[in-house]
Amino acid sequence: MDGVVNLVGDQGGETSAPRSLKREALPAELSIILPSFNEAENIPILIGLLDKALAGTAWEAIVVDDNSPDGTTEIARKLALSDPRVRVIRRIGRRGLSGACIEGILASSAPYVAVMDADLQHDETLLPKMLAEIRTGDIDLMVASRKVEGGTVGEGLSKVRAWGSNIANGLAQKLLNVTLSDPMSGFFMVRREKAEELAPKLSPQGFKILLDLVSSAAGTLKIKELPFTFRERQHGESKLDTLVTLDYFGLLLAKYFGDIVSVRFLMFGLVGASGLVVHLAALRVFLLSDMSFNMSQTAASFVAMTSNFFLNNQLTYRDRRLRGLGALIGLLTFYAVCSVGVLANVGVANLIYADPAYWWFAGAAGAIMGAVWNYAASSALTWRKS
Repeated sequence: MDGVVNLVGDQGGETSAPRSLKREALPAELSIILPSFNEAENIPILIGLLDKALAGTAWEAIVVDDNSPDGTTEIARKLALSDPRVRVIRRIGRRGLSGACIEGILASSAPYVAVMDADLQHDETLLPKMLAEIRTGDIDLMVASRKVEGGTVGEGLSKVRAWGSNIANGLAQKLLNVTLSDPMSGFFMVRREKAEELAPKLSPQGFKILLDLVSSAAGTLKIKELPFTFRERQHGESKLDTLVTLDYFGLLLAKYFGDIVSVRFLMFGLVGASGLVVHLAALRVFLLSDMSFNMSQTAASFVAMTSNFFLNNQLTYRDRRLRGLGALIGLLTFYAVCSVGVLANVGVANLIYADPAYWWFAGAAGAIMGAVWNYAASSALTWRKS
C-alpha cells in the first residue's frame, strides 16, 4: 500500500518509518465506518483508495469486523500499525451490518461519519464531494444514490437482485413515507451528532442502516442525494442471501408500527408464518397417505419446527447462530421447549377438526396456538445469550 515501507533498514543505516507516521497527528474530521466480514483481500486496497481520494483531509477508517475467519481483523491491525488513521473493532458473538455500523459510529469522535461497504463496490471518490456539501451546515445526511439521474447499479447487482432492490425501495417509500430515491443504499455520510441522537432508536439487526436512520428521524434530517455507479465486486463473495428479504420485511414492519415490537420478534413471526405454510403442506401430504389426523398433525408439527429452527438460526438469531454440534443440540433443545406448544397445537386442532373439509382451519388453529409458546422459550433456552 502507498505510504507503507519496510521497517528494517540497511545495516548501519537509519530505519525507515512509514510515511503515515511522519504526518502530524490531527484530529479526524471524517470517520469512514467499514463494516466487514471476510474482506481480508479488500481492506488493504480500500485503505489505499481512501488515502488517494481524501488527500488533504483529516480522516480515519474504523474497520468493524464480525470476527471474520479469513483474517480480516489481523490484516486491518497490521495496517493500523503502519497507519494510525486505521482503527479496528473486532466483534465476537455479534453479527449484522446495521449493528456494526452503529458501533463504528458511536466509536467515532469526528464531526462527520461516512458508512460504506468494505467490498470496493462503493465509489470512494464521492467522499470529498459529500464532505464539501455537509460542511456547509445546510445538510445533515448525504446519500450516494443509484436511482437519481446519473446513478446506476452498473454491474454490481445481478438482474434478480436489482429487481428485488427496486421492490424493496418501493415498499420503503410507500409504507414509511421515505422520500429517498434509494433507501436501500449502504453508502452515505451523516453528521455524527445527528446519528448519535438517533442511535437509541436504531435496530442492531438487519442490513439496511440507512432506511432505519431515515425512518427513525421522521423527517427531521436535511438530506441530499448524489448519483453513483455501483461497482462489481472484485474479491470475496456477497454476504447477502435470500433470507435477508425476510429480515428487510421485519425492519419495514417494525418501523411501520412505530417500533412497538422488536425486529427480532417480527422476524420470528415471519419465520413462523412460513412454518405455517410448511405445516399445512406436510399435514396434507400425511393425510393423503391415510395417516390419522392426530398422527398427521403431530408429524406436520415436527416438520414445521425443523423448518422454523433452521430459518431462525440463519435469520432471526444471526448474531447467536448455532453451528456444528451446537446446531444439533440446539435443534433437540428447540424440539424440547416446543413440546408444550405441540401438545397445545394437537389438542386445539383435534377439538376443531370435525369435518375433513376444514382440515386447513383445524391445522392452522393448532399451529398458531403452539407458536405462542415458541418465541419466549427458544429465546431463553435454544438461542440464549452466552
